[in-house]
Amino acid sequence: MDNKSYWIYILFCENNTYYTGYTNDLEQRYQSHVDGTGGCKYTRSFKPVRIAQSWKITGGKSEAMKIERCIKKLTREEKEKLIKFPEALTL
Repeated sequence: MDNKSYWIYILFCENNTYYTGYTNDLEQRYQSHVDGTGGCKYTRSFKPVRIAQSWKITGGKSEAMKIERCIKKLTREEKEKLIKFPEALTL
């Protein structure tokens, strides 16, 4: 079982959109988005402006992936609610 901590994050990008991802090292992953490295085509095209919100997940990689998938399915309005009220993310 994977006992590592992971981060779910939402980036606000220069084209006024949101990008959602997960990682085990938030600072390093954000920098790779900014630098255009790390394999994410979306943030190579639309640079992140800031980390809009993040959550530390202790349930392992599969749990982080599951939550990321759920957030990606949300509408823009629902994502903005999560950003404003991060405690609304039920794990």
